[in-house]
Amino acid sequence: MLLSPPNSQWVSCYIYRTVGGAAQTYSPGVQASQCLGGQDIFAKVRENSPYGAVVAKFSSAEGKTANSARWCLTGEDADWFFLEGRTIRLNTSSSRTLDREVQGSVLMAALKCYEDQTLQSEYRVMVEILNENDNRPIFLQEGLTFAISELTPANAMAFTVQARDADGDTIMYVIDKSLPDASHFRIDLPNSGDVILDKPLDYETKTQLHIIIYAVEMETMERYSNTTTITVNVLDGDDQYPQFRPCTVLTQEMVHPVCTNPVYTANITEMQKDAALFFSPGPIHAEDGDKGLGTPVVYTILSGSDDGRFHINNETGDVALRRPLKNRMQTLTFRLRIMASQVDDPRKYTVATALIRVLAENRFPLHFNRTSYQGFVTEGSSLATLVSTYGNEVLVIQATDHDFKDGVNPKINYSLRQTFNSSKLFHITNEGFLVAMTSQLRALERHVLQG
Repeated sequence: MLLSPPNSQWVSCYIYRTVGGAAQTYSPGVQASQCLGGQDIFAKVRENSPYGAVVAKFSSAEGKTANSARWCLTGEDADWFFLEGRTIRLNTSSSRTLDREVQGSVLMAALKCYEDQTLQSEYRVMVEILNENDNRPIFLQEGLTFAISELTPANAMAFTVQARDADGDTIMYVIDKSLPDASHFRIDLPNSGDVILDKPLDYETKTQLHIIIYAVEMETMERYSNTTTITVNVLDGDDQYPQFRPCTVLTQEMVHPVCTNPVYTANITEMQKDAALFFSPGPIHAEDGDKGLGTPVVYTILSGSDDGRFHINNETGDVALRRPLKNRMQTLTFRLRIMASQVDDPRKYTVATALIRVLAENRFPLHFNRTSYQGFVTEGSSLATLVSTYGNEVLVIQATDHDFKDGVNPKINYSLRQTFNSSKLFHITNEGFLVAMTSQLRALERHVLQG
């Protein structure tokens, strides 16, 4: 039977009646108490054991007295037990199970024996809770994020993960190799949680990696496990050199294309000075190859400045002509070698070429040697023919440029104004010859062309 005292402490008691149910008188020499003859109880019980599981059995003296003996369990953990005869049983329920990880490894109580409300004996009850593998490993932190520089060498330790098992089981760590990013990492010591960088990272290829790591019980039959997802942010390192833009790509590689620096070209004229130069295929400009860093560059003319005739802005790359060239025949072309280097590391640099052509000063306008030209085309079956003039000579349209001694500018281009059907019927060459589409002309037709 269970008795609960008025105070809040749990007490489980069981009463042993005298034989025959009536009091008998014995001489002092033969009387013996049932509360005597016991001893401290040391027992074991497995966690998660069911209600009523036998924890321990105890014994006492076989003597008889005129009084009934009452055995009670009291103490801090007495509520985990109840008495049934001389058997201590486990007191659990569907809502309260014995859990070593919660209650601890030992339960303690006191087994007391009373006769006529008088305490006759007291014994210690110490019950060890045996561990069962009923817990999975748990990572100390979930969803970890690490930042690693792309300059971190292979075989260096990248980061560490840690998991704990409430049952105290030994844990090993395994990387899920089914994910593509897992190839960058390995674990050399399975129990350490230290993750090693297996191959170098590349910010220009991928800026973020994702891997899954398993924490697995090593020495259990169940081999319980758990996982955590690791995010690795790749930090850009200073491993790329500056490049002039636009660059000419030589390979099909999209991540690290091999390209050559452009050759910049610009024109100046005789006697020109204090002028900014405009280059093709674009302004002189270089960028750090490490996009994530974007380190500024400084520009320098290595050669070809002609004693300061040309000056470059160290920050912008703009080139200016400071001193005029009086006679272009002295130098027809200037070749500048321009270097762009990182401001924080001059050893990282690139060099491009700028070609500056010197043009003659344009003092005289072009003029045709005639105000009008007349030509004739003979009807025939040919598709095209040269237009002739008087004397059966080929018609030549020429313009004179007095900036040249002989008046002939080899760079003159001729063209006809776009009038109705003119582009279909006539064409003028760079040498000034007029070509007629004979097959599309009709006899006695007259055409007026403007150039």
